[in-house]
Amino acid sequence: MKTRMYSTRLFIGVGILLIAGCDSATIDTQLGDIEYMPVVSAPAYAPDQGPVVLVDAAHGNFHTIDGRYGAFARLLEADGCVVRSADDPATRDLLDQADVYVISNAIKGGEDAEWVLPAVSAFTSDEISAIRGWVEDGGALLLIADHMPMPGATADLAAAFGFVFYNGFAFRKGTGGGGLFTMSRADGTLADHPITRGRNESERIESVMIFTGQAFRPPDDAAPLLIVPPGVEILLPSVAWEFSERTPRVAADGLLQGAALRVGKGRIAVFGEAAMFTAQRGVENGEVSLFGMNHPEARDNEQFVLNVIHWLTGLLDPDQQFARR
Repeated sequence: MKTRMYSTRLFIGVGILLIAGCDSATIDTQLGDIEYMPVVSAPAYAPDQGPVVLVDAAHGNFHTIDGRYGAFARLLEADGCVVRSADDPATRDLLDQADVYVISNAIKGGEDAEWVLPAVSAFTSDEISAIRGWVEDGGALLLIADHMPMPGATADLAAAFGFVFYNGFAFRKGTGGGGLFTMSRADGTLADHPITRGRNESERIESVMIFTGQAFRPPDDAAPLLIVPPGVEILLPSVAWEFSERTPRVAADGLLQGAALRVGKGRIAVFGEAAMFTAQRGVENGEVSLFGMNHPEARDNEQFVLNVIHWLTGLLDPDQQFARR
């Protein structure tokens, strides 16, 4: 996620200014790109016959399918998926309606939340238990939480699967380069995995672009997907986007921004950045910028998103056909 504001709230980009050395403030907006209309040349499923994908909208989510994750929904629908909003708390009855449950940038309080410490879990202990049990019994979870305060709001849920979220910002050290990264096979930051191989050579992923997130420590049995490049640190401010020389920070060596894990009969894919799964437009100083799958340098992001869903539903397993749960 690249934002420094909600659509109804402004955040002055203090952090970017300090890192980049700018001497004047900028104000950004972040909205879904309604002009993004994906075309899938070889859909995995017949129209409306693919997996049911429920996208969480019950936990103050910054990204929902009727907003900034509209592009995510349109891409999956073009692949034959049935995409619906999950507007109720996470219970076993709700989860059993899904083949894939997607959580992106949950935050306690939603649009009214203050992006400050202390972090408050967006999920109750009962919800966490229900989600964990559902995955163990064969469910598939796509869990996405990018920069602070989103990791803090989702940390308890991530911990239930053995992931340690860092409630901060993954930035390059001292270069003013911010948190924009391209993970590639060529430099070893994009790992080899069924998700990055796809079903055939045309679905093979060579690089993935991300747009400012966190980094996390996975459990030992998780498969890495996106490996944080050298020279990155996690800044841990008490207020989002407000940094100084006194801001705590930790080295990101050995941390990830994407991983996949089998849990019992089910699967979970975890990512430390959310914009890579959507297509958005930002406005900075009157200039429009694209970020997400619509970015001209994010050529493989679309296919990567599809491959993640294909892996979660077992479609990338040899000789396995998808069947609704």
